[in-house]
Parts: sequence; structure tokens; C-alpha cells
Amino acid sequence: MREGNLHPAITALAACVFKSLLCVVLLCVGGLETVRAQALPLHHGERVDYDLYFKWGLIMSKAGVATLSVKDSRFQEEPAWCYDLLFRTSGIVEKIFSMRDSITCFYSKEPKLLFSTKRTNDGGYYSIDDLTFDYRQGDMIEIHSLRYTLERTKIDTILIGKGNTFDMLGATMYLRSLDGSAMTHGAEYPFVIAIGRDLVNARFRYTGQQIVEHKGAKYRTRHFYIDIYDEAFTQTKEAAEVWIGDDENHIPVKIRAKLKIGAAEVYYKDSYNLRKPLDCRIVISN
Repeated sequence: MREGNLHPAITALAACVFKSLLCVVLLCVGGLETVRAQALPLHHGERVDYDLYFKWGLIMSKAGVATLSVKDSRFQEEPAWCYDLLFRTSGIVEKIFSMRDSITCFYSKEPKLLFSTKRTNDGGYYSIDDLTFDYRQGDMIEIHSLRYTLERTKIDTILIGKGNTFDMLGATMYLRSLDGSAMTHGAEYPFVIAIGRDLVNARFRYTGQQIVEHKGAKYRTRHFYIDIYDEAFTQTKEAAEVWIGDDENHIPVKIRAKLKIGAAEVYYKDSYNLRKPLDCRIVISN
């Protein structure tokens, strides 16, 4: 990514906000010993919209919008879930540094992550990242990581993961699949994310139930800290936080990631075709 003469705060946002959003939650391929994973709360045609903000001191400026969507599909002639994230900048950030990024993932109905493709258009820089997952004997996972631009191949390598190893977007399915009633304060859930040539270590830490308020709306949530061991974050412990709606849909309601300058904050805006009513939203009767 070329920085040019951008203000350091905008440079930090452009470099980190997308990764921050995608790395905060992950897919649970198998059950964890301390938490019983329940059926994924997914529904064909589900769509959730988010607003993204860049916060620096007292300044909080809208920086972009994102949409998560789910549909029934097929991958290599087998039934699959297709999970998409679309992100674009807006407002002043759009004028200074335009970003149009997307990730499309295919999961088996078990579910296991099969394939992920990330398409990046950041300020005129184009690239595609493909990850193909091959599940070996035991808990070993072979991941073919391929990154290329319009001109050349930049990465073509094999990563070897073990246990809970996923792509960036697999994020949202992990916490959505966990049984909140079985969680205990302080419980930790380690995982690894495949990015380019790297396997980035991270973990979730559950801290209990909280109320989230944004633009007059209130939501019951379960709060998690995320420790991310990556140079994009100035501190690895509590590098990010996520608040998951405390109802049967388990959608992310708020995300906050600390950046080298300021922070990125993501808020739930609207949803369509959820499997269950959004009961985590607090409705106050007159």
C-alpha cells in the first residue's frame, strides 16, 4: 500500500481499519473443550449493515460502510455456505484515500472453511488473496496462500496450521456459534489467522454481559477482548474488542480496534432476513 503524502492518521486508518474489522471474530470449525458450539445461526439471504468510524481524541468521523451477507451456494459441486463482506470508505476518508475491499468465503455445511478470496482496491493498488484449505489427518491444515496483482504473483506458498486456523472473515462465525450460557468470565479462546505468508496468533477473552448504546438505540451484548499479535497494533493485549448481540442471532453489534493513531469503531446499522428476531435490541415502551 502506497502512503504518499497522506496525513499519518489517515494512513493508519487505510492500513489497519479493514484488517481490524475482519480479525476480531472467527469461525469455530470444531467444538472447544470449555464451550459447546451450537448450530450456526445463519439464514439464506441474511444481510447485516455496519457503519465504520475513525476516532482520534474528541474527533469521531465516519470512515466507511460494510455489509456482511450469507447465502446458500455450492463449492466444487457440493452444498456450501457463501459468506461475503463488502467494505468501502466514505466521507472525508473516501476523498483522501479510497478503498473498495471484499472477501468471499465458502464453507462446507459441517461447517469447515474451504476457500477464501480477498479482493483489494486501496487507493489504486489492486491485489487478490486466495486461500485454499485442505484438512489433513488429525488437526493439521494445509493452506495454499496465493497473492497476485494485475502484473505479477507476489505470494505463492503453503502454510501449515494446526487446530483453530482460519482466514480473516471466518471471524464472524466463531463467536456467533458459541453457546453464551456456557461461558465463564475470563475464559480464553486462542486461534490463528492465515494472512499472506504469515500465521497471526490471536485470542478472545470473555468479560461478561454489557449494554451497547449508539444513536439512541440500546442492545444487550456479550463482550470480548481480542489479543492480536501483529505489528499493525501498537499493543497486543486488548488490541480490539467486540460486542456480540445476546440473542439467538449473535450478530456483532460493536467492534473497536486500537490503531497506531486513534481507533476504528464499527457499529451495527441494520439487518435483513435474520433467522430470529433481533431480541437483543432493547425496546422501551412509552
